[in-house]
Amino acid sequence: MQSPSSYFSCNFTYDVFLSFTGADTRFGFTGNLYKALTDKKIRTFIDDKELQRGDEITPSLVKAIQESRIAIPIFSTNYASSSFCLDELVHIVECVKRKGRLVLPIFYDVDPSHVRHQTGSYGKGMTDLEERFKNNKEKLQKWKMALNQVANLAGYHFKLGNEYEYEFIVKIVKEVSNKTERVPLHVADYPVGIEYRLLKVKSYLLDTKFDDRVQMVGIYGIGGLGKTTLARAIYNMIGDKFECLCFLHDLRESSAKHGLEHLQQKLLSKTVELDTKLGDVNEGIPIIKQRLGRKKVLLILDDVDNMRQLQVMAGGLDWFGPGSIVIITTRDQHLLTSHGIHRKYQVDALNRIESLELFRWKAFKDSIGDSRYDDILDRAIAYASGLPLVLELVGPALFGKNIEEWKSILDRYERIPNKEIQNILKISFDALEEDEQGVFLDIACCFKGYDLGEVKDILCAHHGQSIEYHIGVLVEKTLIQIIHLGTDAVVTLHDLIEDMGKEIVRQESPKEPGKRSRLWFYEDIVQVLEENSGTSQIEIIYLKFPLFEEEEEMEEEVEWKGDELKKMKNLKTLIIENGRFSRAPEQLPNSLRVLEWPGYPSQYLPHDFCPKKLSICKLPGNGFTSFELSSSLKKRFVHLKKLNLDNSECLTQILDVSGLKNLVEFSFRKCENLVTIHDSIGFLNKLKILDAYGCSNLKSFPPLKLTSLEALGLSYCNSLERFPEILGKMENITDMFCVGTSIKELPFSFQNLTRLEKLRLWGDGKQILQSSILTMPKLLTDASGCLFPKQNAELSSIVPSDVRILGLPKCNPSDDFLPIILTWFANVEHLDLSWNNFTVLPKCLEQCCLLSLLNVNSCKYLREIQGVPPKLKRLSALHCKSLTSMSRRMLLNQELHEYGGAEFIFTRSTRFPEWFEHQNRGPSISFWFRNKLPTITLFVVCKSMWGNDADSTHNQGHYNELIPLNVQLFINGYEYGFCNLEVKQYHRHVFDLQLHDKSLKSILDKDGNVLKNEWLHAEVRYAGSKMKSIRIKSGINVLNHKSSLEDIQFTDPSL
Repeated sequence: MQSPSSYFSCNFTYDVFLSFTGADTRFGFTGNLYKALTDKKIRTFIDDKELQRGDEITPSLVKAIQESRIAIPIFSTNYASSSFCLDELVHIVECVKRKGRLVLPIFYDVDPSHVRHQTGSYGKGMTDLEERFKNNKEKLQKWKMALNQVANLAGYHFKLGNEYEYEFIVKIVKEVSNKTERVPLHVADYPVGIEYRLLKVKSYLLDTKFDDRVQMVGIYGIGGLGKTTLARAIYNMIGDKFECLCFLHDLRESSAKHGLEHLQQKLLSKTVELDTKLGDVNEGIPIIKQRLGRKKVLLILDDVDNMRQLQVMAGGLDWFGPGSIVIITTRDQHLLTSHGIHRKYQVDALNRIESLELFRWKAFKDSIGDSRYDDILDRAIAYASGLPLVLELVGPALFGKNIEEWKSILDRYERIPNKEIQNILKISFDALEEDEQGVFLDIACCFKGYDLGEVKDILCAHHGQSIEYHIGVLVEKTLIQIIHLGTDAVVTLHDLIEDMGKEIVRQESPKEPGKRSRLWFYEDIVQVLEENSGTSQIEIIYLKFPLFEEEEEMEEEVEWKGDELKKMKNLKTLIIENGRFSRAPEQLPNSLRVLEWPGYPSQYLPHDFCPKKLSICKLPGNGFTSFELSSSLKKRFVHLKKLNLDNSECLTQILDVSGLKNLVEFSFRKCENLVTIHDSIGFLNKLKILDAYGCSNLKSFPPLKLTSLEALGLSYCNSLERFPEILGKMENITDMFCVGTSIKELPFSFQNLTRLEKLRLWGDGKQILQSSILTMPKLLTDASGCLFPKQNAELSSIVPSDVRILGLPKCNPSDDFLPIILTWFANVEHLDLSWNNFTVLPKCLEQCCLLSLLNVNSCKYLREIQGVPPKLKRLSALHCKSLTSMSRRMLLNQELHEYGGAEFIFTRSTRFPEWFEHQNRGPSISFWFRNKLPTITLFVVCKSMWGNDADSTHNQGHYNELIPLNVQLFINGYEYGFCNLEVKQYHRHVFDLQLHDKSLKSILDKDGNVLKNEWLHAEVRYAGSKMKSIRIKSGINVLNHKSSLEDIQFTDPSL
């Protein structure tokens, strides 16, 4: 099998490919140009044997295009009349996009604008071809786009009578010669995965729309990812398009050895052949600006590690001429940001397939390998974790060795990292400040995979308030990553970066783990505790025994006396995730800032434990029967910010906690035997989170005067009959969940929660919603299953609420009471009235002027909809079986959909709306448009293949089923995506196709308009796993006020 390096070797078969129409120029200009090029030893392909025959260009011609370094299309009068020339041009454009090939267009006695817009002889040529290829619209469109794109490139324009042809040819040959004399860089022996990343960099960073501007872009990532390799490939790919080129390798090392003046001299020598001796970098700056300020330069600065290097080598965009590109590779993303570089690409690791391919080349010298090694190959790939550097170093070390030798070598690498790999990865660590090194080692050794907020809290207790800055530095230097998962964020890092950090700590004391600063490996921790070999060097202990399936019930037990921790006088964090201890701890270090010990094996903390700096104490599942800080302990816990006693089965009472003056979070979730809470808990001024979720025997809760409180958890306190009194205004609570309690009514003082925005009260038909609560300002209410107060004159006079989102499913307001509710909530934007028994949506619904989303799903008795709000955009009325035909016709009124953007879903209507001009049965529907993107409303109905009766025996099981339907948009055969719907059988779905929101760049001109007078074929296709069991009917309506009907057709305009 051929090595992948062949693609990047730049050993082109031809230097130049000439594309031309023979009738115009073969025996004139093209023949003369071909001779001039070959006389200069420039390998030039010319189709002098009439290779193109039939309707398609031959594979040999396509191969010649792909293997040529530069393409020169010669646009003469009849070029656009030749389908062969246009096919060549399409392949040339494809090579430009995928491989960065240089194109030098020549406009031979034709106006470039005629080529660009297909006018003049090019318009006539295309008209003739349109007749010949009327059944192949896609090919015609590709030709037009290729002509437009190439005509926009800088090239040569020759007009007969204005200059000598031979002088014109000399200029072309000179430029081609300059390009072909440049020697490309060696990229890699086996550049696996480079092409994919090249295309990403080209599309993300190198903006071809701004060829007249100077661009500075950055490529960053951890050491060993292949940033330099990628930069070399980019250099080879786009280098021919520049006047001057310079690749400065390894600025970090070169500047340290030779100084920045030397690098400035090298830049000037390579770009403008200026050999000068600089005494200081300040001498070099004005010379660089003067000599390169009008040149189109490609400059690559590799492995930049400090700002000064950028300041003296590429200080600003005005240092270089129009069209210049400066590419910087670095491990430090912050350097790019600080230099004003916002277009950046983070190099990603090789995936498993790429890793296997590269490793096989390195370990077996081919891409197939020996199948006997498959299992051990997986282990080697897992060790490398996608780093090309590791694959390239480990592969040769295993070459020619048997499987047992492979296992032995990998065992050693996993135990003690390879020194060469360690040294390369450690460069980024060595560049950190001392505090940042400490934070990195903490994360690498103990906190990979932790929640970001939790890591910040723990490390803040260690390193102080600047932890946010330290973590930011580590992210910028790509030593750690923050992975966002919805609203959560997790701290992680590459496996080998993690190994690098752990090895740094191991080297503190290779033989004696008790003398290391951090302990995380369970065998080391057990050894230190059982041998009592701990020292004051230990700052963190993180103990987590591995759980194997056969041992889940048999956690390892640590045999100790209980006083072994007293020697660790600088221990700041003690986290015991699991494991059993032969006895309870008799002593805990007073130096602790963080104590986390689920299942803490004692009813008490040690009597002499005096942790004045303890910030976090998490002891879920402990053996405490009560929790109280005696007068002697109050001062010892004065800095405590987080206290967690969750799942404490024996805990029956929480006594005086008034000494916890700085407590911010207090959680005692699921303490099912807790019955008493001291009133002092209600007066902790700094408390932000108070969580009693699931304390099922708790009958009362003390009054609260917690001015800092942001969250209160009382859900599933099944025995709780009264909501706590709120003593004074509490302005920081925005969300309140009170689900699964025995609370009947909320106290009047509940209104002291003045900024409450979200209230969830899921009732069981006993809870009553007081009118005073419902009209609290800014409240978003989800009151499923709660009761409304009885109607009276006072309720009818209530001032409308500012509630924007209101959920009232299963509350069953009567037909008489529903208008009062709608009057109360006239400002509502989202309203959920599902699963209720009212029969009429009253006309006063029209007065809800802001209502955009209305849900009345499963209101099975709903018959009439008397009014529709003016701004309603989404209505869902699934399973409203009683809805009258008049109401369904109202929902299909054309005026409701006149301005687009609406989506209505409701049960079956009597007929298909007449205002949908075009209807079709089947899995797709088509239309043609031109000049402007139209505004289209789509109507979709799904029915069972088994018949029309929704109540038939076969269909009853399918009627309630949500059917996933993928709605796909194709324009001229290219997919632009659209949306995924969940549809119901026998329901109508009406929604805006929203073409204007799609990414349709390829059919737009440079001003963002549809190509003028060109008919484009749009097709909406439906796909999904249940397509075989349903029938689809759909319709299209063009919104007249936004689209011209002259520019819309529902049959092929060319027929």
